[in-house]
Amino acid sequence: MSFLRRDIGLITAGAILGSSLIFGQMVFADNPTSNERPDIPLNELRTFSEIFGRIKNNYVEPVEDRELLQNAIRGMLSGLDPHSTYLDLEDFKSLREGTSGEFGGLGIEVAMEDGFVRVVSPIDDTPAANGGILAGDLIIRLDDTPVKGLALRDAVDIMRGKPGTDLLLTIIRDGEDKPLKITLTRAIIKVKSVKHRTLEAGYGYVRISTFQQRTGEALNEAIDQLKKENDGTLKGLVLDLRNNPGGLLNAAVDVSDAFITNGMIVYTDGRIPDSKQEFTAKPRDVLKGAPLVVLVNGGSASASEIVAGALQDHHRAVILGTKTFGKGSVQTVMPLTDSTAVKMTTARYFTPSGRSIQAEGIVPDITVERVNVTASENADFEPLRERDLSKHISNGNGKTDAEIAKQAAQKKTTDAPLVISDYALSEALNLLKGINILNR
Repeated sequence: MSFLRRDIGLITAGAILGSSLIFGQMVFADNPTSNERPDIPLNELRTFSEIFGRIKNNYVEPVEDRELLQNAIRGMLSGLDPHSTYLDLEDFKSLREGTSGEFGGLGIEVAMEDGFVRVVSPIDDTPAANGGILAGDLIIRLDDTPVKGLALRDAVDIMRGKPGTDLLLTIIRDGEDKPLKITLTRAIIKVKSVKHRTLEAGYGYVRISTFQQRTGEALNEAIDQLKKENDGTLKGLVLDLRNNPGGLLNAAVDVSDAFITNGMIVYTDGRIPDSKQEFTAKPRDVLKGAPLVVLVNGGSASASEIVAGALQDHHRAVILGTKTFGKGSVQTVMPLTDSTAVKMTTARYFTPSGRSIQAEGIVPDITVERVNVTASENADFEPLRERDLSKHISNGNGKTDAEIAKQAAQKKTTDAPLVISDYALSEALNLLKGINILNR
C-alpha cells in the first residue's frame, strides 16, 4: 500500500525560506495511478538513451549515473507545471518541517518566473517582511550571483544558510526606476499563524499569516478573546488574508466553516479517485451573523483563495483588496523510498459555485489598491465652525462646547493613525460600520 499526501500550498523554494510549503490530510490508496498499462514511446526512449550515453562519454567532467537519472526525473516533472517536482532527502525534510510552523530561512514564499525568482509573499514577522520585501518583487541577484539561468533549487541553496548571516538581494519592483538592494539576515522562522486585536469598540481584527495544523482552533480562540474584550459580542470582524501564501487544506476548510452554516466549502477533482473530494460546512457561525470583511491581495494564494472563494460564493463576507494569486491546483506527495518522493499536481479545487480559480484568482467585491496615505500639512488646522462664532446658541442637548470639542478630538486621534498605517484595513472597518448602520 502506498500513501499520498495532499498539499495546496505553493511549490516554491521550500521551508528553508520560511514558506508555507506544507501538506494536509493523508490519503491512502492501493494504487494511486491508472491500472491501464501506458504505451511505451520507443523512439523517444532511444533518444533518451542516446543522450544519456553521449553525456557519459563526452561531457567535460565525469557524471554519476544516479545524478543523471535524478536530473532527468526533475526535468520530467518540472516540465509539467511550476508545482510538480522531485523531492530528495533534503527537499522531503523541508516539506515535513513546514507543518510545524518553525524553520530556518528568510521568510519568503517564492516561485520561478521567466528565469527569475518572484516573491509571492513575505511572511509576517520574518527577516523578509521586516526588511521591506513586498509581494511581486522580482529577485534578480543573490549577493554577487545572478539569478537568471539558475534553477529554483539552486537559488534556494544560495538563500539558505546559517541563522545570523546576511544575504544581499537585488530586486526589481514595479514603480521603481532602478533595482533595489536589500540586505536580509537569515533567522529561524517561527510563524504564529493567527493574530488578533480590537480595532474599535465592537469591531475585531484577525490576521492569518499561514494555514497550519492549529489555525482553525487558533481562530476560534482569537474570536473568543475578541468577544471578551467587547462585552461578549462583536459588531463586525475583519479577516486579513493578505500575503498569506496558503498551507493546509483542512485548515482552510476549518476557517471557512467557522463562518458558513451549511453547504459546500470546496471540492477537488482530478483523474484518480483519491483526487475527488468534497468538504461541507457544519451548522455553526462563530460571529452569529455579524458582518465580515476579508482582505486579500496578490500575495493571497491557495488556501487563502479557498477561504475567500467560499465566503464570497456563500455571500457571507465582502472580499476587499486586489485580485489574488490564482493557485487553484492540488499537489500529492507520493513517497518513492524512505528518503525520496514525487510531488505532482493531481487535481484542481473549485469554489462552492464551481469556479476554478487556477491562473485566474479571486476577484474582490471591492477593489482597493495598495496606497500610501500621509497626513496633510494642515491636519492640525481646525476650520471655523458654528460653535466658534461669538454668541452662538447652545445645542439644547446638555453638552457643553468643551465636551463636544473633546469628543471630536478623540475621534480624530482614533481614526487618523489607521488610515495612514493601513488604508485597506481602514476601508474595511468603515465598510463594517456602514453595514451596521444600514442594519439598525
